[in-house]
Amino acid sequence: MHDDEAPLALDLGKHAVGARIRIAASPEEIWALVSNPHRHHEFDGSGSVQSQAIGPEELRRGDRFSVHMRRFGIPYRLPLRVTRSEHQRVLEWKQPTGHRWRWEIEPDGEDVIVTEAFDAAKQLPPVRVGLKAAGVFQDNAANIRASLIRMRGLFPSP
Repeated sequence: MHDDEAPLALDLGKHAVGARIRIAASPEEIWALVSNPHRHHEFDGSGSVQSQAIGPEELRRGDRFSVHMRRFGIPYRLPLRVTRSEHQRVLEWKQPTGHRWRWEIEPDGEDVIVTEAFDAAKQLPPVRVGLKAAGVFQDNAANIRASLIRMRGLFPSP
């Protein structure tokens, strides 16, 4: 995958969306971004994540953190809990309604393959139905692609 190639959409089942992209970076560099909630605004493709966050600078399993968001002009804060952390490989957190965001980092030669996924399989069913009806899954799929492109832009190819 080259700098001008789009992220590859993934088929993750009926309750999840995700994509992956090749980035000319090390696992350490990507981990430094995704594991630090104070840096999430640097690569957020939705435009909703703000630069203010509360929590550690490197997330580990069981950690709680929150990020300040703004959607439709309305500010809010999301409390999140890390459910999975494998240093420089996988980071996943759970939102209050049960859906999860997951980042996977896979070394591939001098590059890494970065995967981002939104998984609502364990989300409260009424919330999942409402979010699907409101188009949130489609929006999240587009925002994931935008986030991966922004992240790749932070590490231009030589």
